[in-house]
Amino acid sequence: MTDFRVPGRGRVDHDRPVKFRFDGETIHGLSGDTVASALLAQGRHLMGRSFKYHRPRGPVAAGSEEPNALIGTSRGRGRFEPNTRATVQEIFPGLKATSQNKYPSLKFDIGAVNDRAYMLFSAGFYYKTFMWPRSFWDRVYEPFIRAAAGLGVSPDKVDPDHYASRNLHTDVLVVGAGPAGLAAARTAAEAGLRVTLVDENAEVGGTLLSEPQAMIGGQAAWDWVAAELAALEALGVRVMTRTTAIGYYHQNMVGLCQKLTDHLETPNPDMPRERLWRVRASQVVLAQGALEKPLVFDGNDRPGVMLAGSAQTFLNRYGVRVGDRAVVVTSHDSAWYAAFDLADAGTRIAAIVDTRVEPRPDLMAEAAARRIKVLAGHTVSGTAGRLRVKSVRVNRVSGGTVGFGRQIDCDCLLMSGGWTPSLHLFSHTKGSLKWNETQNTFLPDHVTEACQIAGAGRGLWGIGAALNDGAAMGAAAARALGREAEVGTTDVGNDRPGTGTSHTELPTDRSAARARAFVDFQNDVTAKDLRLAVREGMRSIEHVKRYTTNGMATDQGKMSNINGLNIAADALGKPAPQVGLTTFRPPYTPTTFGAFAGYHRGTHFEATRKTPIDGWAEENGAVFEPVSQWRRAWYFPRKGESMDDAVLRECRTTRESVGMFDASTLGKIEVVGPDAVEFMNRMYTNPWTKLQPGRARYGLLLGDDGFIRDDGVIGRLSDDRFHVTTTTGGAARVLNMMEDYLQTEWPDLKVWLTSTTEQWATIALNGPNARKLLEPFVEGLDISPEAFPHMAVGECTVAGIPARLFRVSFTGELGFEVNIPARHGRALWETLFAAGQAFDICTYGTETMHVLRAEKGYIIVGQDTDGTVTPQDAGIGWAIGKAKPDFVGKRALQRPDLVAEGRKQLVGLLTADGATRLEEGAQIVLDPKQPVPMKMVGHVTSSYRSVAAGRPIALALLEGGHARMGETVHIPMPHGVVAATVTGTVFHDPEGARLKL
Repeated sequence: MTDFRVPGRGRVDHDRPVKFRFDGETIHGLSGDTVASALLAQGRHLMGRSFKYHRPRGPVAAGSEEPNALIGTSRGRGRFEPNTRATVQEIFPGLKATSQNKYPSLKFDIGAVNDRAYMLFSAGFYYKTFMWPRSFWDRVYEPFIRAAAGLGVSPDKVDPDHYASRNLHTDVLVVGAGPAGLAAARTAAEAGLRVTLVDENAEVGGTLLSEPQAMIGGQAAWDWVAAELAALEALGVRVMTRTTAIGYYHQNMVGLCQKLTDHLETPNPDMPRERLWRVRASQVVLAQGALEKPLVFDGNDRPGVMLAGSAQTFLNRYGVRVGDRAVVVTSHDSAWYAAFDLADAGTRIAAIVDTRVEPRPDLMAEAAARRIKVLAGHTVSGTAGRLRVKSVRVNRVSGGTVGFGRQIDCDCLLMSGGWTPSLHLFSHTKGSLKWNETQNTFLPDHVTEACQIAGAGRGLWGIGAALNDGAAMGAAAARALGREAEVGTTDVGNDRPGTGTSHTELPTDRSAARARAFVDFQNDVTAKDLRLAVREGMRSIEHVKRYTTNGMATDQGKMSNINGLNIAADALGKPAPQVGLTTFRPPYTPTTFGAFAGYHRGTHFEATRKTPIDGWAEENGAVFEPVSQWRRAWYFPRKGESMDDAVLRECRTTRESVGMFDASTLGKIEVVGPDAVEFMNRMYTNPWTKLQPGRARYGLLLGDDGFIRDDGVIGRLSDDRFHVTTTTGGAARVLNMMEDYLQTEWPDLKVWLTSTTEQWATIALNGPNARKLLEPFVEGLDISPEAFPHMAVGECTVAGIPARLFRVSFTGELGFEVNIPARHGRALWETLFAAGQAFDICTYGTETMHVLRAEKGYIIVGQDTDGTVTPQDAGIGWAIGKAKPDFVGKRALQRPDLVAEGRKQLVGLLTADGATRLEEGAQIVLDPKQPVPMKMVGHVTSSYRSVAAGRPIALALLEGGHARMGETVHIPMPHGVVAATVTGTVFHDPEGARLKL
């Protein structure tokens, strides 16, 4: 198809051409290509621009470690994703790919002016530049930073795909399907274990896909892979390709992200795009291999400069030569083999530049047989070329002296600084590492989880060494699980194990001030930046990382960490192991939010909990609102009514006759046991010892910081049993808090806690006619005012249904709460509603409930409190048992700052004009004429139109509020500043007479 496609070479299908688009241009590729390999086949190395300097960039790697070739991908139906690696995105008809971080085009990017002014953007420049003048921050610096931040463009449409998640239990999980992983999986499976083998690539084989010359047990490498895959299938091994192990967590849990449709032209609409797997494995074998290390020299980031092993991969796996005239610069044997493969495929190797004085004689002989010039004891000191490398400057190094440079023309430069074991997943487990002086890298040391590390991941080089070590580690995993496993050795012919030396930076004839030697390609971090960070006081490698951004973001140090560490160590004058390594964090590669969310999106974002009465409310026209996962009836409008009209009607009817409310969402906890009363005394501020069975009390719960956490009515059913109610949103939190104290602080108490929220349906009846409606249905309990006073609780039957009946009120009216088994909730609701027609009953929702309680000054925790409110602040200090020796939060209430003057306290507000309803959340000021920014002294927490008060009312938290009664405060609103008078919090029936009807 092009001059750079080698006919018949690679694992792509030469008989299946594929068209896709890149930056609006049609590109021809083959089935099996990635975007990067298809573009390289047409001689295109320029695929992106760097983040900070907007320098031209092309692929430097061939896999998920690629830092440069980041693209946006569009897959139809509004599917768009930024920052996809061109080296892993498989092509298919209809794929639209776009380059990133450029304007107006990839070849001409005005952002490249940053590259000209690179001296202004040294490491940590933002810490120094954006400090002065201070007035520039809001208008200049912050807008500039926000405009410059981020890679790619975020999607602006709803993701049409769906995502899935599954759990998997397996005996052995093998991560990496190269020679080590394949051998480990087979050995463990032959021992009779359940084995799962995962690999992030589209097919298994790992390095064998790039080195087909190897002969394994007398078979060609690719034939051996096919036979091994068939054997694993026969053994029942689960093989998962396009599956990345993104994180290794405690107790041998590994997170996997499996891509299912990103490579398909027309995926089944019922198929999820990605699936997140939570795998629990008895043993894990990490066979992730190693990553090739770039060399650090001036101009090492130009398009056409890439890792030698990656060029070998593009050739042998995709059938693509990365150039016509190549120069190879290396300090490791492996790059020589890449040069030989390219030379045999038709690429002219202009020179092999080896920093070592005496490369292996057999390599020299093979180079001579191909007439490749070898420059031993040389270095590369620079490159030239704007949108692609055109030449390289090479210098002899003798006795530490860099000689005169000479130029060698080329269209690609292949580099190799050796190999670094892939330790990311191992590091996730907090396993320790040890420094290997010979290989100049970290290797796994102490293991914290049940795992084995095989092959190149622990510093073994060559196919034979990796394969046989994989079999040994598979056997070790089997033996750890009590199985016998036989381990043999396999002969590998045409193997290419190698050694090399390590460099901090290549020697150069340029001054350090002028060199642009990149360490982190993605974040534009140079060796000079790292040395500057050390000079400016950064001593910890973690500080150096953050000051320079080396190894941050999506790269997670795959290609930059070891080079960065060595340079920082050199600048500090310390050995590398004393400087240490930065932390690798999951995920291993960037993972979509969709994969993490799985099924939790849209209506499935959270489980929508519905009460037993929800269906009746829907059938009768309720408007709903979400409240802490529950769907609750908000109000019940009649024909032609607005929300305000409906709420005013519901309030009026409830106060004048009777209203019915679904309170089933209230949290309910059963506290049972011989020490139940002692437990309640310790948890709640109120005293409980003298509360008799059959009586209820308002309960106030604090945190250990003394601030209000929750409240609710608590009934004592017997000496050893309490029915505790909590707020709707606080149910789980309160139960967790109770369990925490019971298990960690008071394990001696004999108490059992049971959540019963969904076991009881709760119907609240409020209003002067509430008793008249309920009484005919109650049996087994006298509910007359004298026998069943306010705050009484008893067990009885209501309409023949067993019930727990509370006489409580959250409205200030005569009130009852009927708790019945949830399965009978709707039936009783319908019975009471039918009987209530004689009293012109109304059903009301949460909005009316809010208005009615606010008229009485009853707080809602989380609305009228904000996590910093004490009982005294809220005006409910009476709920604290003064004689109690201790309860949760008691000591905190004595802190000076919690009793200091000027704390924000709950008060009422009445607007001066008697008509304006304040906005909830509106800030309060004392003097509206003070200069901006004004001093805010509080905010409105609740605000409603009140039928009972005949005007709008509000509750607010106000500094020193209890001492400001009668004062005027001011509330800035969108239409102007509104004056209001500070009042008490009770706006209706302050004597509480209506509760006692």
